[in-house]
Amino acid sequence: MPITYNYFGAMAVIESSIKWIASGAMVIGGVVPYVPQYRAIKKSENSDGFSTYVCLVLLIANQLRIFFWFGRRFELPLLLQSIVMIFTMMAMLNLCVNVQSMHDLTSRRRAFIDFDHRYFWKWTRFSDYVQAVLMFTAIGGYVTYLFNDSVIYVETIGFLAVFTEAMLGLPQFYKNYENKSTVGMSLQMVLMWTSGDVFKSTYFIINAAPVQFWICGILQVCLDVAILIQVWYYAKYPHIPRKAAL
Repeated sequence: MPITYNYFGAMAVIESSIKWIASGAMVIGGVVPYVPQYRAIKKSENSDGFSTYVCLVLLIANQLRIFFWFGRRFELPLLLQSIVMIFTMMAMLNLCVNVQSMHDLTSRRRAFIDFDHRYFWKWTRFSDYVQAVLMFTAIGGYVTYLFNDSVIYVETIGFLAVFTEAMLGLPQFYKNYENKSTVGMSLQMVLMWTSGDVFKSTYFIINAAPVQFWICGILQVCLDVAILIQVWYYAKYPHIPRKAAL
């Protein structure tokens, strides 16, 4: 009897430990892929290969997820992940803006309060991005407060949160296509995206997360694979500028 008790007790401890490790990985795992990209930008002092629209997508997606949490409680690690990710994306934006300002000293100042759609998310100061994020948070928070009892509203922002996040790789995919190259983009970042999204999608399914979460997680994996195909393609068939070809 004591042996059986010790066995089940040990199994319970192991199971609990695995859940805690998985939860911890879920909270900080999304941040890890941006470490090599952050270091690459800081070392090269060039952010041309990284699309800052990736930051925009993640900021919107994670703020929507937080609004969704107030209407429908889901796993706490997912909420903490969103908070950590928002701070991470702001750090990435701060670095990119500082690097760009070092190489573009003569351009006219572009500010968020100008409300010029031509320069949306292309502002010259980090404080402008902070203003935009705070405005979205204020408006989104107020609307959520008003319609938090509406099932349709709550489910809609839940879907928009995970669908927007699923589109994370799209700005980078387009940036690579536009450049006809993946130079400046961290391959480590994309590989970590892929492994993290596979883990995340599996986590959603196992923990019976809302269906929007795991469907969009699978879509996200597909985009990651598409970017990896770009890496292979542009390495095998490098783009030759028209002038050089002539």
